[in-house]
Amino acid sequence: MNIEHLKNYGTDIAVVSSDELVIVDTQSALDLAMTVKYETDAAKIIINKSAVCEDFFILSTGMAGEILQKFTNYHVQFAIYGDYSQYTSKPLKDFIYESNNGSNFFFVQTKEEAIQKLTETQ
Repeated sequence: MNIEHLKNYGTDIAVVSSDELVIVDTQSALDLAMTVKYETDAAKIIINKSAVCEDFFILSTGMAGEILQKFTNYHVQFAIYGDYSQYTSKPLKDFIYESNNGSNFFFVQTKEEAIQKLTETQ
């Protein structure tokens, strides 16, 4: 796992990249958030989709809801970038749409889009 610290227009953002799964359950997501906070002091995290286990994207597991609730409690803003075209679930598409229209969680195609979204939100 690699953590890159960016300062974009005065906003601290941590970009996490990994070829291995980093988020596999709620605890690993919290561990990631605390590691990022400790190492970079950033409360805005970007991660590549391939580092997030597939159960996150199956809403019936409840994992996404639990993780996003924990991140909300700890004031962490979060963006996952990657390709979502293989998902056909209407609830997941609705979840992604609603998240992208909010201010805390984003599902985007590229790292650059993620940086822009997290820079725009306070």
